[in-house]
Amino acid sequence: MLYLDHAATSPVRQEVLEAMRPYLTGAFGNPSSRHTVAEEAARALEDARSRVARALGARRGDVVFTAGGTEANNLAVKGILLGALARGRTHVITTPIEHESILASVAYLERFHGATSTMLPVDQHGRVMAGALAKALREDTALVSIGHANNEIGTVQDIPSLVAAARAAGAPVHLDAVQSAGWLPLHDLGVDAVSVAGHKVGAPKGIGALAVRGRIPLEPVLHGGGQERGRRSGTENVAGAVALATALDLADAERAERAARVGALTDRFISGVLAAVPRAALTGHPLHRLPGTAGFTFAGTSGEAVLLELERRGVVSSSGSACAAGSDEPSHVLVACGVDPVVAQTSVRFTFGRTPLPDDAPEHLVALVAEAVAAVTG
Repeated sequence: MLYLDHAATSPVRQEVLEAMRPYLTGAFGNPSSRHTVAEEAARALEDARSRVARALGARRGDVVFTAGGTEANNLAVKGILLGALARGRTHVITTPIEHESILASVAYLERFHGATSTMLPVDQHGRVMAGALAKALREDTALVSIGHANNEIGTVQDIPSLVAAARAAGAPVHLDAVQSAGWLPLHDLGVDAVSVAGHKVGAPKGIGALAVRGRIPLEPVLHGGGQERGRRSGTENVAGAVALATALDLADAERAERAARVGALTDRFISGVLAAVPRAALTGHPLHRLPGTAGFTFAGTSGEAVLLELERRGVVSSSGSACAAGSDEPSHVLVACGVDPVVAQTSVRFTFGRTPLPDDAPEHLVALVAEAVAAVTG
C-alpha cells in the first residue's frame, strides 16, 4: 500500500513513541499534584513547553497545550476576540478557504457575541493579496486569522506581507500552521499566535498547541482547574506534550533536506499527471505550495470513484479535508477559488510524507492515476 494522505494524519515516529513512553508508565503523575511522581511529570511538561516554544519562535510562557489543531484554532479565534470585546474590538478578518475550525468559530462569535467578520477574497490559486487585507482592516479589528498553508490545495500565503499590513493597523495576526509545521520555518514570521497539531508531524492524535504572545488578552474556552496558566483548564497530556516537542524537534532538524527531496518528487508527479491524464487540472498555486501536496480535479469523473479505483491499485489518498467527515458537498476551498462546484466534486488530493520513496515512484504513481481515471470515464 502507498499511503498518500499525510495531510490528514501521519504515522507516529518511533523516536516519538520512545520519548513519550516514560510518561505513560512510570512517570504517569498529574503535573498539578504535590508529590515526587507529579513533580517528574511537571518537569517534563515544562521542558516540552520550552521546546515547542523554540520551534514556534515563541516564549515558553506563550505556549498552551491543547487536544489538537481544532481546539488550538478555536482558542485562538474565540479567545482573542472575546478578550478584545472590553476594548470595543468586535471585528475579525479571515478567508473563505480556512479550515472549518476557523470558519465555525467566526460564525459562533457572530451568532452569540455580536462579532462582525470580513472574508478576504482569494485568487484562483487560493492566495490572499496584502492589498485586500489593508482595505479590510478597521479600528475595531480584533484579529486577523490566516492559514499559513491550505489543508486542501497546499497554497502557501505571503505571510510577511500580510503581517506588515496588519501591523500598520495594530491588528494581531493568528497563523494556522497545522499543515505547514514540519515543512516551513515558523520562527521569524512576526505573528502573534500560532496553532499546530501533533498528528501532522509524527506525534499521536490528541495533542496540539497554541502559542500566543503574552501581551494578547486571551479568554479561555475551557474552564475549570485553571491549568495552562488559566488559559486552558484540564489535566495536561504530559506524554502528548513530550511527543509534540520531540516531533517538532525532529521535523526542524530534517526540514530543509525533506522539503527539497519531497518537493522534487511531487513536482515530477504533478508534471506527469498533467501530461498523462486528459482534463486533469492542478489545484492550488503552481509555485507557492507545500512541498508534499498535489491536488487535481478530473473533470467528467467523480472524485470518490477515482479514490476507490486508486485504493484497488494500492494507493490511499483523499478527496480533500478529512475534517469534513461524511460531507458530500463540493470543497468550499475550491469553490472560493472559482472552481465550478460540479468540477470541485472531482478533486483528489495526494499528500506525501517524510518516508523516502523509490526513485521511480512518481512515474509509477502517474500510471496508476491514469488507470484509475480511465476506469471511471470509460
